[in-house]
Amino acid sequence: MFSNVTALFRKYHRQLAILTLLPMILVTLTGILIPLSEELGMGNITQFIVKLHSGSFFGSDLVYSVLVGLGLLGLIVTGISMTGLVPSKKRPLSEDFES
Repeated sequence: MFSNVTALFRKYHRQLAILTLLPMILVTLTGILIPLSEELGMGNITQFIVKLHSGSFFGSDLVYSVLVGLGLLGLIVTGISMTGLVPSKKRPLSEDFES
């Protein structure tokens, strides 16, 4: 039973990782570039990078932010569940003695 749940979480984790790969890379890289471009005094470039980072460049920054956030939360939940940090339910004693 436990291996079926783990396999299911691995499947969902893999699918979420593929779907969120490009948005996560974009958010990470632009998050690094924003303070660098501000420090170097690149006003127009900084504004463009901030638009990319927030998703407003693609139309709706709210939808983009929510989707990226939900994707990250899903990856966190499935990732933690696969690590074994969260203990599974204990089986009743009667199942331990059955053959």
